[in-house]
Amino acid sequence: MAATTIKDVAREAGVSVASVSRALNGGGGVTAETGQRIREVANRLRYVPHAAARTLITRRTHTIGALLPDLHGEFFSELIRGIDLAARTRGLHLLVSSSHDGLEDAAAALRAMQGRVDGMLILSARVDAAFLHANLSAAVPAVLLNSAVKSSAYSVLNIDNHGGACAMVRHLLDAGHTRIAHIAGPAGNFDAQQREQGYREAMAAGAPNEPRNVIAGDFSEESGYRAGQQLLAQKTRPHAVFAANDMMAVGCLYAFREAGVNVPRDIALAGFDDIPIARYVTPTLSTVRVRIAELGRSALEHLAERLESTEQPPTSAQTLGCEIVVRESCGANLTKVSSAHTHRSSKK
Repeated sequence: MAATTIKDVAREAGVSVASVSRALNGGGGVTAETGQRIREVANRLRYVPHAAARTLITRRTHTIGALLPDLHGEFFSELIRGIDLAARTRGLHLLVSSSHDGLEDAAAALRAMQGRVDGMLILSARVDAAFLHANLSAAVPAVLLNSAVKSSAYSVLNIDNHGGACAMVRHLLDAGHTRIAHIAGPAGNFDAQQREQGYREAMAAGAPNEPRNVIAGDFSEESGYRAGQQLLAQKTRPHAVFAANDMMAVGCLYAFREAGVNVPRDIALAGFDDIPIARYVTPTLSTVRVRIAELGRSALEHLAERLESTEQPPTSAQTLGCEIVVRESCGANLTKVSSAHTHRSSKK
């Protein structure tokens, strides 16, 4: 049986092909009554508009591209979930690709999405303004997540990494832990740099005579596990460990448990992000809560507003606040302490 065409819908509804196109693509030029009749006929005949033809007419693909450094792990699955839920409420589709945190892969992904998406959400630590200018058409609006880029051409949505890290280290100090080690994220990563800076500043203010004890990591469980082993091998063990993300904290926790070190009795432990698994490990993980799905939703809605606006709105830079979630692993009795930096926003 041949597929229903737009001409079949037009003939059955008693209107022109152009009227069917305008009604189904949200354009003007048809009355509400006629538009309703056309949609009813299209549904009855099970007519599916040809996506490529519709794109040529409307110059819109109704698809958003998302470029992430990785697709593995709870942080990215939560981020994609937030983006996808917000996209669906607006009738938008989502096209996701990974740069594997490399510039060549990022450039290839952006080139592959050209002409297929109306706008881009980009989270990549190595992407700067020059790279975007060279690889992303100026006609494609973009919102950058967790980025150090400062350009009037792009909106930026960041997490308060620095404030959250400061607040967590202050909390560990207030709980009586003075020798605090830090498992850092990958070198060159914006989030990791901000979190390490927050650790160093809080230690300088609250424990100026204690040495800074920073172990390299890469945000993976494996690197957290290796860091945990390194910390246990040190001549003087730390009182507490602040990992730059929850995945490394979980790996570190396993290394401690494997060595018979009790958390929090022997060493306290905290992470950053509040991924879902943080509340289900034993002991439950104290962490800096980032509303990851909310970050994705906010980024999508900001981009959608730019796409739907008849006038080009100004780009903006916004920082989403964090909060400290105190659970069993840090050895404190409090249930929750809010970060001093709950929300910051600025316009470019």
